[in-house]
Amino acid sequence: MTLSAAPVLRRLRSYFDWPLAATTLAILALGLVNLYSATLAVRPALFYHQLGWLLLGVLVFVAVAAIDYRTFNRLGYVGWLLGVAALVAVWKLGHSSHGARRWIVIAGQWIQPSEFVKLLVVVALAKYAHDAAAGAVSPARRWLLPTACIAVPALLVLKQPDLGTALLFVLLFASVMAVVDLPYLAVVAGASLVGSPILWFFGLKDYQKQRLLSFLDPNRDPAGAGWHARQSIFAIGSGRLFGKGYLHGTQNQLNFLPEHWTDFPFAVWAEEWGFFGCTVLLLLYLFLVLWLVNLARQARDRFGAVACVGVAALLFWQVVVNVGMVTGILPVVGVTLPLFSYGGSSMLTVMAALGLAMNVSVRRSSY
Repeated sequence: MTLSAAPVLRRLRSYFDWPLAATTLAILALGLVNLYSATLAVRPALFYHQLGWLLLGVLVFVAVAAIDYRTFNRLGYVGWLLGVAALVAVWKLGHSSHGARRWIVIAGQWIQPSEFVKLLVVVALAKYAHDAAAGAVSPARRWLLPTACIAVPALLVLKQPDLGTALLFVLLFASVMAVVDLPYLAVVAGASLVGSPILWFFGLKDYQKQRLLSFLDPNRDPAGAGWHARQSIFAIGSGRLFGKGYLHGTQNQLNFLPEHWTDFPFAVWAEEWGFFGCTVLLLLYLFLVLWLVNLARQARDRFGAVACVGVAALLFWQVVVNVGMVTGILPVVGVTLPLFSYGGSSMLTVMAALGLAMNVSVRRSSY
């Protein structure tokens, strides 16, 4: 080892966030193992497609981690505007599948802009928090900026329609604003409760209402709107303590589970690895979220702290909603399990988010 290389490696060991990287790699590895089983009997090519997305995701992670995060602070609102423009483009030019218009086809790949916009909203809110702490936000902008930041993309996503992602926007926003401006959040929450009947009668499609009603009464339509949740619960229950064994899940291999590589991979995991395997996976997610919160406490500025809180909230709520819907605790709303479900847009978004957290972690001692 040369004398010049030794200090570089020492600095890398000192500043590189090994717990963040190791936990991310562990979840990714388990996700690939699970995806191979989920796609083996039906669409095995998806596993190799996901490997390609993973490699691209690693490059995105490195790129986002390498750029000084103060650059993202300066461009926070610009990124948000680009994200909104992408959602408008989906509304006008997007491709439809299963009655929803959520994707743009680029070079033969189906890209879902709403996934990326979740991270762009986090960055915009972090910039808002940084500017507000510096006294650069007027009283009028204190109400206008965060409201526009969440309302515009959430309404555009709800129109696609994508109730699950719109719900994630709201939960993500509430988590960040609970840290940034709690009085503002209390006013917005009260107004939202008053306006919820309007959303039910004018904002939701009929099939979305049926899914919510089937959640409240699983026997309402067991072969229709309630089918997904029932089959998922059967798979999870049949896994018992240690599971049926890898590649031996009958609900999975016999294709009773719907969308088991995107929305329901946790049911595949539970059937094959049982309660023990589910506990290991959820503990990895819990550690990752808590580690991100710890990074927020150690960040050197307001932007870095709020960005880490936003990334933690993004992961936390996606895991809660996905696991909740596949276990019957929450309605089925089509939310993926981060780093575990098949999907290029989801993979790139989560890897970029974790790259941003790594960026904050590495530079917390730099300035």
